[in-house]
Amino acid sequence: MNPLNRIETERIFAVLRMQEPENVKNKIKALYEGGIKIVEIVIETPEIVNVIKEIKNNKEYNPLILGGGIITQRQAEIAINAGCDVIVSPILQMNLVKFCQDRKTPLIMTATTPNEAYSAWKSRTPLIKISPANPMGGAVYIEDLLRPMKFLNVIAAGSIKLNDIPSYIKAGVKAVGIGRDLYKDANYAQITKRAQYACEQLNQ
Repeated sequence: MNPLNRIETERIFAVLRMQEPENVKNKIKALYEGGIKIVEIVIETPEIVNVIKEIKNNKEYNPLILGGGIITQRQAEIAINAGCDVIVSPILQMNLVKFCQDRKTPLIMTATTPNEAYSAWKSRTPLIKISPANPMGGAVYIEDLLRPMKFLNVIAAGSIKLNDIPSYIKAGVKAVGIGRDLYKDANYAQITKRAQYACEQLNQ
């Protein structure tokens, strides 16, 4: 299945922004055991790149979709070479469109405003991340954005709480990204329980 289709099928993904390799690996394991099979990793250090390579070569994590959170085209190239299934840019940058098309790797660009979301759609970005969704108004903001542009395929991320997941799904997003609420001040067993709870929220 295409990675973007997997994201829409799973409807939830975790966002990890941290630099300590063992911490990243253990968090991914805890999330995976809790049922979350899509993880976006922000690529900031060579050590994180090695983590991605290690996990992609580990059959224990099949199926697992890894998204590389990047800013520059060079980072995108590193992420793809490491084995990332999807490239995720936190901003709207058109130079990545052709680059990812040439590398046959799906690209998710991020938009905040309706104008940015429409520009991303015009560039043929198949899935657009709306972030930071919660500070912009949460699920209500998503509803307002989609009301005149129902043709947009969007996912939401940015300070979203686990209990907010149902409202975002009802607002029309294809998937919800959860960051710190999955793992802040939690041990690995608690992260697994939070991941399970997050997955349960999809059916509320």
